[in-house]
Amino acid sequence: MIRILIADDQLLVRAGFRSLLDAEDGIEVVGEAANGEEAVRLTTQHRPDVVLMDIRMPGMDGLEASRRILGDPALEGVHIVILTTFEADEYIFDAIRLGASGFLVKDTEPADLIKAIRVVAGGESLLSPGVTRRLIAEFAKRAKEPLSLPAIGELTEREREVMGLVGLGLSNDEIAQRLVVSPATAKTHVSRIMIKLGARDRAQLVVYAYESGLARPGWVT
Repeated sequence: MIRILIADDQLLVRAGFRSLLDAEDGIEVVGEAANGEEAVRLTTQHRPDVVLMDIRMPGMDGLEASRRILGDPALEGVHIVILTTFEADEYIFDAIRLGASGFLVKDTEPADLIKAIRVVAGGESLLSPGVTRRLIAEFAKRAKEPLSLPAIGELTEREREVMGLVGLGLSNDEIAQRLVVSPATAKTHVSRIMIKLGARDRAQLVVYAYESGLARPGWVT
């Protein structure tokens, strides 16, 4: 059973998501929050698998709530999906940098919502290669100079190469084709990089690739 917490300041939005999700086999809504404070409290209380988190809420907003949840070791198994009205919401990059697994626009199709929840609950990120390229490249432009991430020094030369390709939005299969290795080998490289850098998922790894300078906005894949 996938346990869901819905955090949104609009009652109608919460009711709509609850109605849809409660009707789905294998999914249970364990709580609703109208602001960030409630989201943090209910997440600590119920330990959901996935939090659907609106960013723009009164009081503590969704970004701060995500920061607290994702920064709490006791809530390590909780995944956050950002709810937004616009695909170009300026806070999306910050949320993913914190460790959010991806985002959904609020008018997403019901079938896509259900699929997204199952993907995230299974430990995968919710950024397709196309979305990764568009979203991360746009917001990474705010970084003037590459940041120094100490753990980058622990990566092998091949792992740095793979991380750069992840940052460009390539899937494991595309990385395998680019490097002339098997998809299984590419997947192993990605998994080892995530462990070394402490990345929660592939989405956060993309952000690290830009921050370290291994991928830069405007690069052609």
